[in-house]
Amino acid sequence: MLVALWPQRWSRQQRSNATLISALVLMVVALAALGRLLSFLPEPIGSNAQAFSAGARTTLWLTLVSGTLGLLLGTSAALARTARWRALRWVASFYIWAIRGTPLLVQILFVYFALPALVPGLNLPDFAAAVVALSLNVGAYNSEAIRAGLLAVPRGQTEAARALGLGHAHVFFDVVFPQAFKISLPPLVSNFVALLKDSSLAYAIGVVELTNVGNRIQSATFQPIATLSTVAVTYLLLTTLVTQISNAIEYRFDVEGRSK
Repeated sequence: MLVALWPQRWSRQQRSNATLISALVLMVVALAALGRLLSFLPEPIGSNAQAFSAGARTTLWLTLVSGTLGLLLGTSAALARTARWRALRWVASFYIWAIRGTPLLVQILFVYFALPALVPGLNLPDFAAAVVALSLNVGAYNSEAIRAGLLAVPRGQTEAARALGLGHAHVFFDVVFPQAFKISLPPLVSNFVALLKDSSLAYAIGVVELTNVGNRIQSATFQPIATLSTVAVTYLLLTTLVTQISNAIEYRFDVEGRSK
């Protein structure tokens, strides 16, 4: 982990900030240099280096957009699951049950092919359809992680805040949610890293992301070992850098409770 590289005399905030900035810089440099580095490899990788680079950028962009929307959707669903109104709880429960009980690939195909038939005129481009499906999927898993965090906050915290005269909004946003977010952070991070890999299923509707690029090249060149190995190594690079960013965030919030 990059945090171990910084001087121990630095504060937790300084080390986490340095790790986060370093990981982001490495991500930008890696994406910028990927095409040039791959161009030095033998065929069929060298001549398709820019295609691999563009596919990696599309994969990362797809993950970032879907992950952000999925976090907002998951938070909304978690709040709905814990709401007082039974109808709201039922809708949220049905959404989570339906999404978690069906394959992601089926959801992507449904949004792209079936949704326009159900809603005439709603013809989403392939990238937008993939974002909608991935956001709905990761949102369902995020909602359960956040709900678990909300339920893990001791009831005494809420009662003490109300005894001090705080309103419902202040109790939730100043007392309950910060603690729940800290508890939920590890599974949320895990869901985001999994989303990066799950985005490969967007190839089924024609999104030209990393897996789609690799599949096209290996189909045209009949060299699956070199092509798919390059795809796998690129995914490994992306997940490693994303994990460093997420580790810096976890370290910043002291999820393990080891603050000195």
